[in-house]
Amino acid sequence: MRRTTTTRRRWGAIALATGTAVALLPFTAAAAANTVTVHYQPPTAWGTSVNIHYGVDGAAWTAVPGVAMDAGCTGWRRKTIDLGAATGLQVVFTNGTGVWDNNNGANYRLGTGAITVAAGRISSGDPCATGTPSPTPAPGGAIAEVYYHLTPRGWSTANLHYRPTGGAWTTVPGVAMQAACAGWAKKVVDLGAATGLTAAFNNAGSWDNNNGADYTLGAGRSTVSGGVVTADAVDPCAPVSPDTTPPSVPAGLTTTADGLSVTLEWSASTDDRGVTGYELTRTGGTGGATTVTATGTRYVAYGLVPSTAYTFAVQALDAAGNRSAASAPATAITGTAPPVGGSPLGGDPREDSIYFVMTARFADGDSGNNRGGSQHVKSGNAANDDPMFRGDFRGLIDKLDYVKGLGFSALWITPVVLNRSDYDFHGYHGWDFHRIDPRLESPGASYQDLINAAHARGIKIFQDVVYNHSSRWGARGLFTPTVYGVRDEQWTWYYDQPQAGREYDPMVEHQGNDPTLTAAQNAKAKGRPYSGDLWSSTAPAGNRCLRWGTPNGSYSQEGYTVHHCQWPTPTSGLFPADLYHQCWIGNWEGEDSRSCWLHEDLADFNTENATVQKYLIDAYNRYIDMGVDGFRIDTAVHIPRVTWNRRFLPAIQQHAVARHGEKGKNFYVFGEVAAFVNDKWNRGSVNHSAQFFTWKERKEYSPDDVRAAIEQYDHEQLLGPNGQPTSDNAFLRGNDYHVPDHSRFSGMNVIDMRMHMNFGDATNAFGNGRDSDDSYNDATYNVVYVDSHDYGPNKSSVRYAEGTDAWAENMSLMWTFRGIPTLYYGSEIEFQKGAKIDCGPTCPLATTGRAYYGGHLAGTVTAPDFGVVGGATGAVATTLDQPLVRHVQRLNQIRRAIPALQKGQYSTQGISGGAMAFKRRFTSGGMDSFALVTVSGGATFSGIPNGVYTDAVTGDTRTVTNGTLTASVSGKGNLRVYVLNLPGNPAPGKIGTAGPYLR
Repeated sequence: MRRTTTTRRRWGAIALATGTAVALLPFTAAAAANTVTVHYQPPTAWGTSVNIHYGVDGAAWTAVPGVAMDAGCTGWRRKTIDLGAATGLQVVFTNGTGVWDNNNGANYRLGTGAITVAAGRISSGDPCATGTPSPTPAPGGAIAEVYYHLTPRGWSTANLHYRPTGGAWTTVPGVAMQAACAGWAKKVVDLGAATGLTAAFNNAGSWDNNNGADYTLGAGRSTVSGGVVTADAVDPCAPVSPDTTPPSVPAGLTTTADGLSVTLEWSASTDDRGVTGYELTRTGGTGGATTVTATGTRYVAYGLVPSTAYTFAVQALDAAGNRSAASAPATAITGTAPPVGGSPLGGDPREDSIYFVMTARFADGDSGNNRGGSQHVKSGNAANDDPMFRGDFRGLIDKLDYVKGLGFSALWITPVVLNRSDYDFHGYHGWDFHRIDPRLESPGASYQDLINAAHARGIKIFQDVVYNHSSRWGARGLFTPTVYGVRDEQWTWYYDQPQAGREYDPMVEHQGNDPTLTAAQNAKAKGRPYSGDLWSSTAPAGNRCLRWGTPNGSYSQEGYTVHHCQWPTPTSGLFPADLYHQCWIGNWEGEDSRSCWLHEDLADFNTENATVQKYLIDAYNRYIDMGVDGFRIDTAVHIPRVTWNRRFLPAIQQHAVARHGEKGKNFYVFGEVAAFVNDKWNRGSVNHSAQFFTWKERKEYSPDDVRAAIEQYDHEQLLGPNGQPTSDNAFLRGNDYHVPDHSRFSGMNVIDMRMHMNFGDATNAFGNGRDSDDSYNDATYNVVYVDSHDYGPNKSSVRYAEGTDAWAENMSLMWTFRGIPTLYYGSEIEFQKGAKIDCGPTCPLATTGRAYYGGHLAGTVTAPDFGVVGGATGAVATTLDQPLVRHVQRLNQIRRAIPALQKGQYSTQGISGGAMAFKRRFTSGGMDSFALVTVSGGATFSGIPNGVYTDAVTGDTRTVTNGTLTASVSGKGNLRVYVLNLPGNPAPGKIGTAGPYLR
């Protein structure tokens, strides 16, 4: 999904929307309030005008640009802030003219008392104080006992480079620290009369200088771990008492039978050091007792025997292996009905190539479910007889042989859940996550029918899903706010009269013929589904939205008065803070990009809330039950990685395996981590980089998911790019394949955003891809494409238009290099090349990259095998005869025949002369596939195994006796794939027939 720009700026990471409601509460006696006095040294260019924009923990942020700071001593500004009962706050600073100091997107997190912020450094004290007597040093002078945690940096030793307060620095690299205990180094520093020191650490190669700010340490014992300083710390090397205390007993175990499955739910246990999971024991049926584990407080047992009583009990586990006593048992009796749904195809997803379609814009198999919506006329779609919802599942089913004839074995389809926005054909504005949008289904062509029909042809279904947000407004079954509305002379056309029991149904649109409306009002109302369930003129019970129904000073596009609480915003109070976030994104590479709203019509879930997590997990489990083969996760970057790793990814994997067994283990998840830059790490922010999401967490965080998200962000951001794990899972070791290490894999693969951004030309994409591959857990699972429904390379807003030859070259690289090649619908004929990809309802869809494709598919087509067309008639026959179609058909045939091109690791060592040349190998069991590849130019491969090689493009055979093979190839997009003939794994020979590019 495209990231939508907003001009509203907030830096609140977990700020809750209390707005100004506090001012309306009656005064009650309270404990003495905490305060903080912030002393800030602004850059010289700022002058004396400085505002502080802050959010007290648990409260709303000040309005942008914050409040003016008072004058301090020369060069300093100060502000005393009442924290109430809170013990901390987040702050940023601005000069009021658009220049901000927000600690490089991380905000400054401060406590109580007197605090200074200068040049990015935080310390305590009042820089303007005078006459303060010097402290009396202890006999022999004060000492600082400094412990440094080596493990987060991966160091084995450390030096301490320091200067006592008011003194001189030690000589670089400083003094050696002593080994204290596993993972820790220690140094005792004699401070003399000084009260503290400034410090940095190094291992004689790399430095940790607190991102340039250095560390400020006091006398006594301090620890520095992962960028966090703890004063008066407990000795980290003191013997730790063993954990012998088990968690509390899980309570409230319930069981609910549904056919041949049973759903278990229970209350969370507690533990003095944290609960790590639960162990469930099942008795009954056949086979004796069965034990499984779960990470959450809900589990579904599948595949049970009909009409059988099963008894379950739960025990809680902690990291030390302690188990609680078993819960009170609960029993359920299964039914007689078999489970509904389907079964995935299974198999390694790297064996597939993916065809990506916007279902509503691909093929219209049933005009009866076409709907234009409220923007049909305004957008210009009506003039083209082109309703936004035009393609459907019937059309996809009818054209599956087209997809198979191209050679694709997987379909990525846009979200299928019920949407409720004005222009929602794309599916990313989900409102009812448990219901399929009826504008996509037809009698005999349900979503289940599509899944089954695709599987019958050997084609997988990868479903686009959204965990980050819902849309207009809220999420049915979780929370939908009541907004202010009024049926006055301005708004009568917009708000339907409420009707008891009537609900939203996008299939029933206003016909524009209401006799109670004027002609102009009917024109505006036409195409709008029923909205009477969303609004009220009277504030509902429990309303928290301030200034209900009063004009807010703005006007609609029509010039009508807009009122408070009429249009939901995160700061309006319409949404409960436990279920939805309460702020706007201000910094796309800041923490708030994971905990604030993208856009005013995308209500941002509080994904760290257990109720929200259960709602989403339950909703998407249904589609796993239906047999989809994987999820493409929209806006994955806007949810903290620790939340994915703790909650959603384990839930997906556990449910897929529980329901589908071995096939469920191959359930493929790939996320959209939108990084629209050309560098390896997204502007240096690891938390916003695609490869970051392929890794598990490396340390324990708070059991509270909200706090854990902040801790994880701070910890990893401090470690930075140089502190991230690396892997050689994608790389050969010499000419040899090695078993990849997936022990640290998170469960989420990703779209290769760096290659996508650099596909202006294939050589650039290849180089950038190679440069990033050591930072993914396993880059051979990356989804690779040139353009999509959002952007072209270099964040272009138009569909790729660099020419047919460039497309052919890009395809040749994608189909032979590591990763899973993916093609956006119509690219095989350069459909809508150069057209603006998306302009919303401001222009006709027919003029965009989301135009209707069905005209090119009219007629019939049969495909007896992948990449093979048995016969075609009508317009689709012309489509199938286009040069890029023939090119991608043969590429699919070649890739399907050579395992090394699907799943192989690669290397460029020993290769000369080729800008895009590499060798790949895959070895597993009795399979061994080794191939030499060069794209668009010749190359010489040295140090390769001797033997007989055959080119899959031309059939040319070479016998290598000296470890060297030179492959000659000319023509943009042309290719050579020399496959080594190995025992039990013969080279396939020439594959397919010569075409416009492969010859």
